[in-house]
Amino acid sequence: MGKRIAEVDDYIASSAPFARPILKKLRTLAHKACPQAEERLRWSAPWFDDGGQLFGVAAFKAHVAVVFWRAKELPGLAKLKTADGRVANLRRIASSTDLPADDALVEAIRAAAALNAEGGAKKATKKVTKKPPPKVPDDLRVALDANTRAAKCFDAFAPGQQREYVEWITGAKREETRQRRLQQAIEWLAEGKRRNWKYESC
Repeated sequence: MGKRIAEVDDYIASSAPFARPILKKLRTLAHKACPQAEERLRWSAPWFDDGGQLFGVAAFKAHVAVVFWRAKELPGLAKLKTADGRVANLRRIASSTDLPADDALVEAIRAAAALNAEGGAKKATKKVTKKPPPKVPDDLRVALDANTRAAKCFDAFAPGQQREYVEWITGAKREETRQRRLQQAIEWLAEGKRRNWKYESC
């Protein structure tokens, strides 16, 4: 069985008269939907847990708010309707008639519990596309062929490390700058250095 706590009784009792029946009904529906649900006070307001947080309630001066913890994963919440067919606004319930129909709310609470049973919130997976090895420009290849140590180092580098050298050389806007970078690259490679070796110890 779920766990009810005295702190929630006190919260309801100290709420405005209009809010008490709303809070009592929400509490009853929480335990009807999930008999194992346990109560907590979070941010000084009642929350209901079942395998994780389900939803919380908060009473204000003229309305009660219902907040589902994983609302973004429950698109059906926006479609909940009251018993008389109006779209329910869970963030602003001024009377019991503003609540969704009992069956619909019980179903939403069970859906939230099912999400918790499945595990943590689903995160969007970012598709990682591996870049192909860089195309080595002719002038760099000729320079590498003329320096065995530099070529051995360059060929042993990962594609990303090779790309740093290639992009540095090919990014030169003037030919003299390109030739200066090419010469510098061969010197560093012959010493076994990465393109940004100066910053590796920072």
